[in-house]
Amino acid sequence: MRLDRIVIVAVVFLAIGLGLIFGYCHGTAGLKAGYPTSAAALELSITTTGLPALIGTAAVVMGVLTLLWALVEAILLQLRPIVPSRAQQSLG
Repeated sequence: MRLDRIVIVAVVFLAIGLGLIFGYCHGTAGLKAGYPTSAAALELSITTTGLPALIGTAAVVMGVLTLLWALVEAILLQLRPIVPSRAQQSLG
């Protein structure tokens, strides 16, 4: 599978999962900015119940795993030109 397709699948999984989790949540969010910066705070209270919580969590996990797969494959594709193949070794 091509690398760009793997990244697209990962982004779709993450978007579906986070969309379900945040779309069906009920809670509060607050941001306090202050000086000095140690007084700044971000507070999130998110509760998602039912099927969207299960499907959303599974989709986020699948998206993260697919993104890690794409990262490993991208690293291996970058290393491929460095490692000589058997055909190149027999010519030299």
